[in-house]
Amino acid sequence: MAITTHVTTAHTRMIKLDIREITRRLNGALGGTLVASLSGSKDAKLPYRWAKTDGPAPKNEAMRRLQFAYEQWTMLAEAEGEHVARAWFIGANPWLGYDTPVTAIREDRFKDVATAAQAVIDDSFSG
Repeated sequence: MAITTHVTTAHTRMIKLDIREITRRLNGALGGTLVASLSGSKDAKLPYRWAKTDGPAPKNEAMRRLQFAYEQWTMLAEAEGEHVARAWFIGANPWLGYDTPVTAIREDRFKDVATAAQAVIDDSFSG
């Protein structure tokens, strides 16, 4: 029951934010290069432009990835701290076939990434 509550809370908070705020927060937590990579953008500066009030909006597929990444970031940072959450995003992950969560998010493997994040939160992560 706690898992459902934790996920629902993070999801509810995420959907209340606009995409510019989500992007600003991810840029602050992970940096523009990682945010660009997980969103599928080849331009490392684009996430900073997305975060600006008068900047361009991300395309729908990038927006979905950003929202999902922010939800996972929020859950991990609250449960394990920001340093662990950042390391998790960039580290090879056995739950993801040793791909990084950044790569898996870019490839739209959301269910796999959510399972890997939950494994860390539940302390069932063995990597």
